[in-house]
Amino acid sequence: MRFRILGTLEVRAYGDRVLLVSPRQQRALAALLLSPNSVVPVERMIDALWEDEPPTTAVKQVRNCVSALRARLGETGGVIVTDGPGYRLQTDADDLDSLRFRRHVATARGLAGQVKLVDAVEEIRGALALWRGPALDGLRTTTLAGRAALLDEQRADAVELCAEWQLRLGETGEVVRELSAFCGEHPMRESSHLLLMRALAEEGRYAEASTLFHGLRRRLADELGVDPNPDLRRLHEQILADATPTAAIAVTPVPEPEPESPPDHHFGHAVTELAEAVTWQWRAEAELRSLHRPQPITLRWSAGTRPGKPALRGDLDDIAETYSELPVRQLVVLGDPGSGKSVLALVLTLELLRTRAPDAPVPVLLSLASWDPRREHLDRWLAGRLADNHPALLNAREYGPDAPTRLVLGGHVVPVLDGLDEMPADLRVAALDALDQTMAVGRSLVLTCRSAEYEQVTRESGTVMSSATVVRLEPVSRQEAITYLSARESAGSDRWRPVAERLRRDPDGPLGRVLRTPLMVDLARIGYGRPGEDPAELLAAEDAAALEAQLLDSFLPHAYAQVPQPPGRNPKTSPSGRYTAAQANRWLGFLARHLERARSRDLAWWQLHRAVPAGTRAGLVGVLIALFFLATGWLSDGPALAAIYALSFGGAGYLTHRFGRPPEPLRTELRFAGAAGKFAGRFAVGAVVGVLLGLGWSLAPGLVVFLALVFGVVFAVHVWLAKPVDASRVSSPATILRNERTGAIALSVSFLVSGGLFDGIAFAFTAQTRFLPVLGGRFDLALAIAGGLAGALFGFFMARGVAAVCYGLAGAIAGGQVFPPATDPVLPFVVGVCFGGGIGLAVLVTRAWGNYFVHHLWLATTGRLPWRLMHFLDDAHRRGVLRQAGGVYQFRHARVQERLADAEHDR
Repeated sequence: MRFRILGTLEVRAYGDRVLLVSPRQQRALAALLLSPNSVVPVERMIDALWEDEPPTTAVKQVRNCVSALRARLGETGGVIVTDGPGYRLQTDADDLDSLRFRRHVATARGLAGQVKLVDAVEEIRGALALWRGPALDGLRTTTLAGRAALLDEQRADAVELCAEWQLRLGETGEVVRELSAFCGEHPMRESSHLLLMRALAEEGRYAEASTLFHGLRRRLADELGVDPNPDLRRLHEQILADATPTAAIAVTPVPEPEPESPPDHHFGHAVTELAEAVTWQWRAEAELRSLHRPQPITLRWSAGTRPGKPALRGDLDDIAETYSELPVRQLVVLGDPGSGKSVLALVLTLELLRTRAPDAPVPVLLSLASWDPRREHLDRWLAGRLADNHPALLNAREYGPDAPTRLVLGGHVVPVLDGLDEMPADLRVAALDALDQTMAVGRSLVLTCRSAEYEQVTRESGTVMSSATVVRLEPVSRQEAITYLSARESAGSDRWRPVAERLRRDPDGPLGRVLRTPLMVDLARIGYGRPGEDPAELLAAEDAAALEAQLLDSFLPHAYAQVPQPPGRNPKTSPSGRYTAAQANRWLGFLARHLERARSRDLAWWQLHRAVPAGTRAGLVGVLIALFFLATGWLSDGPALAAIYALSFGGAGYLTHRFGRPPEPLRTELRFAGAAGKFAGRFAVGAVVGVLLGLGWSLAPGLVVFLALVFGVVFAVHVWLAKPVDASRVSSPATILRNERTGAIALSVSFLVSGGLFDGIAFAFTAQTRFLPVLGGRFDLALAIAGGLAGALFGFFMARGVAAVCYGLAGAIAGGQVFPPATDPVLPFVVGVCFGGGIGLAVLVTRAWGNYFVHHLWLATTGRLPWRLMHFLDDAHRRGVLRQAGGVYQFRHARVQERLADAEHDR
């Protein structure tokens, strides 16, 4: 009897395959084969047989399953024996491929230890030849997956061992061929990438080795938030040092510095890394949107004729070549809603990046929805978006001063601006005028807009981009629509025949008018692509508007259809099955209405507070802060002091968040180099606050010094959050939130500890000195001044002007209160915790993540958003409902957002 688990489960007896039809029998046998010659307890067998809650008769069913297995295996079924608390499968090393694999690997290691590398490679190749795919491919339950993954890891180790020995033998070409495919299957495995980079470098393929490194670095940053290990970084630096000047300048993302002009080198570094980052960003988005799937809808375009010039026509395949041959590289792309303007812009961007020369500008695809031309110059906005998506560009030490602005003004960027029509209507005229003025000097530009909106804007403004070539996306022909809709049908299927006949008979009817845009054709196939659906339902719509609404309404139910997931899927790269269509409709509808009210297409988590009315969101913050200070005052001296503390600090929090500027996320990373000067300055400010508080409350000199040190460190630690250094990383919603959350929590905890220490120490050790008592000794003006200064410095440090005034007043009112010292030794500790909690919360909500956390908590509690919002948005992105543009999400199409916002449910 031969068993094979290094691939699909397979059993052979006397050369013939033994079929195990029952999935339960297959899982039972797999559990035994994963632990050969060892006892597998009945409990583990139960876990292997049932993914969910096992039945009450599980033990009996396991016995029946094992009995059936023995009968199925025939005379050799006796290899499964009952042993104590479970079952054991007796097998020789020659009868199970996983045991033979381990024996080959052990032999190969022994040969390598004897420096017989040729024999070792041959032996380990024999081991790898036993593999036919992932262990137990197609049969992984939760219990089986862990042990099967161990086998997969052993295979990966063997592949790397083989590559290591081959490199020592000089077989670099073979290593490149084998590891290229292996690294594609394991995109996060650093050791394999290290070996492949070594092989590429030894063959002189430095550019490919550098590109491989930067791809791995981007994936590690996006998925895990870490950098490649030191060995990989050192190898990359060595590769750059060994690369020839021509290769380094042409394609290497990090060129070697020229000693005589380091500033220019750093700036060139920024240009090259920006090109790499934009390529990775939009290539991943194109793959997620399945833009390169087989038989896509053909997007055709045409340009109006000009005197003495031939008419321009083409499709997606030649738009980049046409653009590159324009005398002035300015292109305006017009089309109806859903005609594919955004797709054309994305494909054009990727093709221009693919064919980009080393010194050519970098095409950068941006949504125009966030630009207000009345308040911000186009170039300033472009530079700001570059800084948002690539925060490392702001690192002057790496890329020179104000690199984003220099990139824009120096002509190193080609703006590909998508969606003039998605701007608020009252801004479009100003936007077109600003574009015409800024680009009049012949700068490169690509602009997309709906045809009707563009014509209206040009009529209202009288502005026409005279140097630009205007192309229009043509409607989808009825034959192309029919071909696309029926492309996945089996031979002889006629489900789409009624639709095809209607399109041919009545091309200008409601169905014909709707199916002229790629968006609606794609929605039709999504909605009626499954065998159980009847496309003939499309014929019942009375008008085009009703049919469009029907197709848009069908999008979410099909995007969130509960379908079986393949075994062993990666939860980080696959949609989750935890969300229903009803939940998605409710939550995405709320977000769509929020964006429509904000007149925006960008769904940024740090702007979620705008979905809550201003009074409510300020009240939430004020009440939460007030609760901590209510407890502080009550424990210190009863309800009167509790009311004073709660009203003063709660009111300060309310006013700060009602009238102050909303916080923006800080795109930073933890770095210590070059921060000594700033650290000293901040430390001095914090030390002054600590001294003021210590002296004001008549603490002993030692305690004053202690508080000065604590507050100095607290005020200074945030200077270690510096700008990143790697411009090849693209910001994403998850990475921005992760970095901001780390900084916000660290800062708030540090203030919690320092504030709590101060209040507890002051309550326990104050000498009760009265400086300028008033109101019968209940209030001290000197203490009020000290508290007010400390509060003002605290507020200014956290949120500038409004917060400085509000917390300064709160500090004066609360700090001037005179109350008796503690009599219970435990009470100062409790009071300190409450006071520190209030201070920490006040700090937290002045940061973008803390502000988001409070308001997301409120919206989730009231049922308008899910508790795991970012997980839900990422899941929607992977389902194709949302698209990602740098650090924000957008709905796949403006029509989807508009339709969800117009829905009546959950209003």
